[in-house]
Amino acid sequence: MIRRDITDHLISLARQFSAIAVMGPRQSGKTTLVKETFPDYEYVTLENIDERRSAQEDPRDFLARHSHKKGVIFDEIQEVPELLSYMQGIIDAEYRPGFFILTGSQHFLMYEKITQTLAGRIALLTLLPLSVNELKNVNLLANNCEDVLLKGFYPGLYAHDINVTQWCINYIGTYVEKDVRQVLGISDVVTFQRFLKLCAARVGNLVNYSDLARDCDISPNTAKAWLSVLETSFIIKLLYPYYKNYNKRVIKSPKLYFYDSALVCSLLNIRTVEDLSFHPIRGPLFESFAVSELFKYYFNHNDQPSLYFWRDAQGHEIDIIVEKIFGTVMPIEIKARKTVTDEFFKGLADWSIITDQANIPSYVIYNGEQIQRRKKGNLFPWNEIEKLMEEIYNG
Repeated sequence: MIRRDITDHLISLARQFSAIAVMGPRQSGKTTLVKETFPDYEYVTLENIDERRSAQEDPRDFLARHSHKKGVIFDEIQEVPELLSYMQGIIDAEYRPGFFILTGSQHFLMYEKITQTLAGRIALLTLLPLSVNELKNVNLLANNCEDVLLKGFYPGLYAHDINVTQWCINYIGTYVEKDVRQVLGISDVVTFQRFLKLCAARVGNLVNYSDLARDCDISPNTAKAWLSVLETSFIIKLLYPYYKNYNKRVIKSPKLYFYDSALVCSLLNIRTVEDLSFHPIRGPLFESFAVSELFKYYFNHNDQPSLYFWRDAQGHEIDIIVEKIFGTVMPIEIKARKTVTDEFFKGLADWSIITDQANIPSYVIYNGEQIQRRKKGNLFPWNEIEKLMEEIYNG
């Protein structure tokens, strides 16, 4: 059992709210988390056909059958989202902190229903796949970053001796294509598979909907819709530009990242460290990994991410802007190389001049092994991103 960093926040919220919803991608460990955290609760999976039919046909009776329990876990609540409306009446009638524990894999279906029915009554948590910090805590983190990128962070790959390539192929076919195609009503499987591969090839790049649509032979609006559902399914993440222009013309398109590196490798047929070492995607994939780890830090600390990138029309760019309270912003550059050069700090120097923030600390995430303090910026290795974020928020 790998203890998840989000556990203490889950327990704390369950003492305050009548319902807790844990959302995230399929196979990210949501079921294991809630069952281990609440071992005395009754567990019901709504992917079970009989349970789902019972909940749909007579939701009041279905909920009443569990009312005498200490608490109940409803797994994959998106299968019967109408249950949330009936939970509202139960919650309003009697305050029972932490009684309903819900999990869901499709944020778009769940969030819409929650905002309509359980606003103010439910707490929301997002559980992504394992973080570097969680793997370090149980001595399961590989020493080589390339090995980590190839294996990814889904818990099942660490719980069992499973071939990573086969697992990813099955995951994409069973969950990603099935879920997304079901929601969007996509009948052309081949075109959607090509779309996924095109997204993987563009990881770390600005999104150009017209180019993506043309290469996949679909309309730009269709490309936007498919990307939107992939994002709300926690497969990809669109990172948006920082909104302050500092008297510069700034880029307004988002950048495309994947939450898990192994899926990118699978989609691009990258199988070995040698394949990855010489692949042009190596740098963007490392960047995508670092961005994902930053988002995991926020979600695992029950906080809303305040992450952006910044690029102006003159070519000045910062990979990550962390916005703190009161508008303070901290720049982070991401470099896939192990050897530190002056080029690591060029963007940070430009940012300091453009924003007139010479006294604000700046950071570099790199593929090295040691934390280094330099006048030009603070360097943190790929396996110490947690420490970097703690320094930013506690410093």
